[in-house]
Amino acid sequence: MTEGKPLRKVRSFVRREGRLTPGQQRAIDTLWPQFAIDDGDSPIDFNELFGRNAPIVLEIGFGNGSSLCQMAANQPDHDFIGVEVHRPGVGQLLKAIDEQALTNLRVACTDAVELLKDRVTDDSLDRVQLYFPDPWHKKRHHKRRIIQPEFVKLLARKIKPGGHLHMATDWQHYAEQMLEDLSNNDSFMNCAEQTGY
Repeated sequence: MTEGKPLRKVRSFVRREGRLTPGQQRAIDTLWPQFAIDDGDSPIDFNELFGRNAPIVLEIGFGNGSSLCQMAANQPDHDFIGVEVHRPGVGQLLKAIDEQALTNLRVACTDAVELLKDRVTDDSLDRVQLYFPDPWHKKRHHKRRIIQPEFVKLLARKIKPGGHLHMATDWQHYAEQMLEDLSNNDSFMNCAEQTGY
């Protein structure tokens, strides 16, 4: 670090602004106020956000949102929050929420780590889902992987006792690292103990 210059924060994502379709842009313009979690610094009151007290599921990196939308439709007794930095995916999910008239799904277009640190209170999440995060397959980029010991500690604070962390990857090396990082944290127990994954 040079005098007066802070180190640049390592992020687990790169913002790749794809082109928004007119429908995605329209969804962001018109549906954002109703279904989005805006940036802020105060803790999110989930009961106020959804107008009820229900189990909270947070999905990090939902892509185009199709599987998250299906989960919300199939589990109306749960409330879902999708966090994604890719605006076309956010627009696509907002369109789907509106088309399916889902009331149990909200969207945040922000860094999931910052949202968890600054806006989610401890012991408030029933489940966190992380499906196919960027594996950053080059060794010099492994530090960018979202699953790291410090992030696992953060998740352990935010997930309620008895809650779940459900993850999937199609990169063997990343799966092994995930398993190792979670095994080294006493707050988590592997539910797939016999197979390891």
